[in-house]
Amino acid sequence: MRPPFLDRRAAGLQLAKLLSPQAGTMVLGVARGGALCAAAVAETHALPLDIIVVRKIGHPMQPELALGAVSSYGEAVTTEHAGGLSPHLFQSLIARSRREALSLETRLRGDEPALPVDGKPVIVVDDGIATSATMMCALHALRNRGATSITCAVPVAPTDSLAYLRAQYDRVRVLIEAPDIPFAVGQYYFLFGEVPDARVREELARFRNS
Repeated sequence: MRPPFLDRRAAGLQLAKLLSPQAGTMVLGVARGGALCAAAVAETHALPLDIIVVRKIGHPMQPELALGAVSSYGEAVTTEHAGGLSPHLFQSLIARSRREALSLETRLRGDEPALPVDGKPVIVVDDGIATSATMMCALHALRNRGATSITCAVPVAPTDSLAYLRAQYDRVRVLIEAPDIPFAVGQYYFLFGEVPDARVREELARFRNS
């Protein structure tokens, strides 16, 4: 069966149809993959585009197992998988992921500052959700920076993650609510390769110069 989305931009264009943003709204893509979806949303509605950098905190023995997530600003959230680790080890993993997030943000932004979100409604876009950790971390980071309302918008996510996020976000918009198990975001895309840093920089530059 053909996946429902050709690529991240195509998914973002479909996602944009679910959204009716108010004046002054900002669109933030979760870097890197979410930035391409977010660019399509921002372009459709003629809104400013920026990124938010959140890194998964991987288990030291199973890197794909998410213990939580940390933003480049320092906010961190945990999942149920973090319970078996010592506090000292977990704090060291948070610190390492934060360094990775800061490094990525520097590579993507260069000398350009983040757009201020204080007093603004915000739409946070990712290319999909596996656990809710990344989107919850983004929510805390944006609330701490004064966003007035925050919408989570994704092409695809599993039912259990969406139920949790709907209780936390002001609004949640999703194109496909998927079964919980088995689930992988990439199976819903025909093209789902890793997004290079340069591709995100191109999108940010395009909006800054428009």
